[in-house]
Amino acid sequence: MVDKIRAPKSFDLLAQRLREAILSGEIAEGDSLPPERELVEQTGLTRGSVREALKQLSAEGLVQTRPGRFGGNTVTLPGKDIMTNSLNQFVRGRRMPLRTLNETREVLEPALARLAAVHRTEDDLARIRRLHDDLVAASGDFHQFSRVNVKWHNAVAAASGNDVLSAVLEALSFGVTVSTTVDAYDTEDTRQQVIRVHSKIVEAIEQHDGERAERHMRQHLGATHARVAGTKSADVPLSSPSAVENV
Repeated sequence: MVDKIRAPKSFDLLAQRLREAILSGEIAEGDSLPPERELVEQTGLTRGSVREALKQLSAEGLVQTRPGRFGGNTVTLPGKDIMTNSLNQFVRGRRMPLRTLNETREVLEPALARLAAVHRTEDDLARIRRLHDDLVAASGDFHQFSRVNVKWHNAVAAASGNDVLSAVLEALSFGVTVSTTVDAYDTEDTRQQVIRVHSKIVEAIEQHDGERAERHMRQHLGATHARVAGTKSADVPLSSPSAVENV
């Protein structure tokens, strides 16, 4: 028996050709694609097929379309936000429990802290310090503390210089927020403990001590997730309203 043969649609073929040319560097970022009329003439496709292909590329972040007489289609390259948004939707759509995200963070964040200590710039360090000061100032406000805490963790990730790993962490940011808005965090003592360990991580990053930064981050996450493990939040799917109401 022979299965049905499904020929690819013409606009998919055009999108694939243009996509490959962009990703391979044959068409450079900032270059303008030919006008729709020329693409119709060059490919023999209908104008509708050409527009559908360009629409696909625009959704993928590979083409920026500007309408109007002086508009057109300019080649762009995907930003970190494309990966972050896709992973965020995967986690939320699959209803991953908080425990899964915490396990991911335990693997990821100590390595990011180590890389931050190795690769951070003075600007990176200044931002991490500033957010740490904001965290101290917010210690009396449960929800503000949590919001600043997420920004601090993302700043450490960004300082790693690894856009792939930092994009993954940013996609899990709402999970970080949920971790720190459980009742166990709604105490001044717990928040002071967080501030103390954060200060040790900041110091290690400042001194380019990757091993110490990694060790303190691992201890920090272990303590954080131990607080969450005994709560109902650990198994709440993160797509549910109760899990993300404070994000």
